[in-house]
Amino acid sequence: MVGAEAATFVVAAVASLFMAWAIGAGSSGSTPFAPAVGANAITVMRAGFVVGILGLAGAVFQGANVSEAVGGDLIVGMPLSPLAATIALSTAALLVAAGVFAGYPIATAFTVTGAVVGTGLAMGGGPAWPKYQQIATLWVLTPFVGGGTAYVTARSLRDTAHERVLVPALAGGVGAITANIEFAFLGGPDAARSIAWSLASVAGTPSLVGRGAATLAVAAAVAGALYCDSAGNASRGQRHFLLALGGLVAFSAGGSQVGLAVGPLLPLIGGEIPLPYVLSGGGVGLLVGSWTGAPRMIKALSQDYSSLGPRRSIAALIPSFAIAQSAVFFGIPVSFNEIIVSAIIGSGYAAAGGGGGGVSGRKMAVTVLAWVASLVVAFAASYGVFAAVSAVM
Repeated sequence: MVGAEAATFVVAAVASLFMAWAIGAGSSGSTPFAPAVGANAITVMRAGFVVGILGLAGAVFQGANVSEAVGGDLIVGMPLSPLAATIALSTAALLVAAGVFAGYPIATAFTVTGAVVGTGLAMGGGPAWPKYQQIATLWVLTPFVGGGTAYVTARSLRDTAHERVLVPALAGGVGAITANIEFAFLGGPDAARSIAWSLASVAGTPSLVGRGAATLAVAAAVAGALYCDSAGNASRGQRHFLLALGGLVAFSAGGSQVGLAVGPLLPLIGGEIPLPYVLSGGGVGLLVGSWTGAPRMIKALSQDYSSLGPRRSIAALIPSFAIAQSAVFFGIPVSFNEIIVSAIIGSGYAAAGGGGGGVSGRKMAVTVLAWVASLVVAFAASYGVFAAVSAVM
């Protein structure tokens, strides 16, 4: 990699690092622990520190699927050229920066996806319709599934007479999901493995039945631990569950969002740098963003989250965790803002007994419009810039 190629890579790498910083300072770094801060379960500075570490861990151990999808699955027929990848990253980074300074909610996943597809089509690649259908399905279903699940959960938790059993049962469900998350460090060099698979292998039954039994064992252990922790002090158990959920969401955010920053770099690297090192670089960018920018955002967001309280915060974070892990598993770039906002609206709506939870319909419409605009503007800008640069060259 010499001359013009080296210069191209440097520009793309700088844009990638800026994107990682913006993601860490924004939604993935601020939202996971904002409910816990609002519930006075953890301080702002400690939350920013912890979310940075967990985001880095998620990027390294779970970032491969989304990174490879963003770098190679959005266009068919040809890989992104160094020029296309550089323009895609630079365009997305500039739009995110403009949104940050102008105060507009730019959705990073929408922006990066639009930019990569725009440059890929401009360079002559074909549209990856099956992948687009996957992405569109998740993007459309997220508000309904996330918000609906949060609404049902929050409504259930309003009955404090049953929360002694219900909260540990929810924790058991989260434990079952966690048991089936695939971690890079549990598998071999070419495959990730889950906790359930590892436990079943140790027991000598690495079959579907064995993994199911291991999943139930993990769920029962988690539910039992929280039940004992809540004995005599339900609020203490809720705070601990809220902190654990925040940690899981922060980890999931790192795994799902790092691909938006480093995915377009993969065609430039071409295997010269091992993927774990690339993910580590993106994870460090998330870490720095979380440590430098997230505390301020956490403090601001916690004021909104604090009105939800521990129960409704739990209701919002459970579907957020599940949706983020689904996106990681299928390698689908997803907006963490969309996940969190949808869950908060559903939880808040339940708090108001179906009266809207004080959610502004106009604000919701503006937010959705900003998400759509992020995708369209990124696509058009990257397509136009690549076409113009190619014509000049």
